[in-house]
Amino acid sequence: MIETITSDDQIVAIIVYRDYHVDGIKFLSPTDFSLQLGHMSRPAGYQVVPHIHNPVHRHTVGTQEVLFIKKGVIRVDFYAFDQRYLESRQLSAGDLIMLAGAGHGIEVLEDAVIVEVKNGPYIEGADKGRFDGKRS
Repeated sequence: MIETITSDDQIVAIIVYRDYHVDGIKFLSPTDFSLQLGHMSRPAGYQVVPHIHNPVHRHTVGTQEVLFIKKGVIRVDFYAFDQRYLESRQLSAGDLIMLAGAGHGIEVLEDAVIVEVKNGPYIEGADKGRFDGKRS
């Protein structure tokens, strides 16, 4: 299953639950996102044609990140750009989430191992605006 969390018609997150399956390849994020989230299922013997990624200049604003939960259980709290609490989701081992915009907080409910991928470079002091996120 795929779930999209939105606020004011903007995507805050895309959740890919561990049971999601599609044959072939399907991109789940809009083409204008700084990170492109795709899902692939390929049979044994399938080959990706060798290729390089050309050094294309891109301009991005903001940070998007993908978290893959390898082990454990977490709760992700979603916030609007005005820091208003929206809703929460619980994710478990095998789930994946793309945090695409606005705000979020995470509480680890069971010991977790998480892989994070985000666009960079990271700019210390400028990348994050922390706030007191209270759930309603």
